[in-house]
Order: sequence, then C-alpha cells, then structure tokens
Amino acid sequence: MSKKEKEKTTKAETSAAEEAADAAEEKQEENTCEKELSDTKEQLLRVTAEYANFRKRSEKEKQDAFVFAKSDTIKELLPVIDNLERALADDKEDFDGLKKGVEMTFDSLVSILNKMGVEIFGTPGDEFDPNLHNAVMHIEDENYKNGEIVDVFQKGYKINDKIIRPAMVKSAN
Repeated sequence: MSKKEKEKTTKAETSAAEEAADAAEEKQEENTCEKELSDTKEQLLRVTAEYANFRKRSEKEKQDAFVFAKSDTIKELLPVIDNLERALADDKEDFDGLKKGVEMTFDSLVSILNKMGVEIFGTPGDEFDPNLHNAVMHIEDENYKNGEIVDVFQKGYKINDKIIRPAMVKSAN
C-alpha cells in the first residue's frame, strides 16, 4: 500500500472513530435530556396532584366553617325560640305578662345579635345617609333639619362595614 492510501485509510478510520464518539456523546446527551424531561414531568404531576388535594381540602374546610358558624348561630337563637313557644303555649289572657315576655325575648334576641357583632341602626333624628338608609318617603317640614330622619319603618343591620339590610326611613326636607 502506498503512503497516500495508508493516509486515506488512517483518516477514514480516524473519521469513523470520531463519528462513533460523537454519536455516543449525542446518545448520552439525549439520555440525559430524556431523564430530565421525565423528572420534570413527574414533578409536574406531583405538583398538580398536590394542588388538587389542596383545593379539595380548602373547599372542605370552608364548608366545615360555614356549618360550624350556622350551628353556633342556631344554638344562640334556640333560647329565643323556646321563650316564644312558651309564650304561645300559655292560654292565660294576661296581656301585660305576654307583652313583658315578648319584650324580654326581644331584648334577648338583640343581645345575641350584639354578641355576634351585628349593629342595629336607623333611629329618628339621625342624619340620612344613602349608604345606610333607604328613604321610602320624604316630607317638607321646617321643624326638621335638612336630611334628618323623621320616622323609621324598618331598622337597618350591619356587621362591620357590610350592610345586611338598610334602614327603611322617612326623611325630611
């Protein structure tokens, strides 16, 4: 074999060896990428499952808190209901006693609402506020100040800054 042929053979062998090494290196990089992709997919599945569990747990906690709040409210109202049942079951025609019992029951109910953070508003003499009051009547009378509440048809109720029901009032001027 001539020197040129030997060089060609050597170059061909070297090229083939380099190509084989490059192919092996590419295969190794491909395997590394596939492993990283597989790990990322697995991590994503775990996070997704964890989030789904978190949502379910949060929803259950919210429902439990709602049921707990309702049951506490009902427990507070049961004595009022008992007092009203007793008043209705009494066959005596003692209207003064009945009135006193209803007043006591009303006071008990207002006390329960206050304990729950409910504020009652809307009294004659207050200044009309459209955020708190619903004016269903209006009168022109110089004995009252401008925007003064003259009469209250229904009291208003709120908890903190949330209006449960606005007061239904008659305003002046």
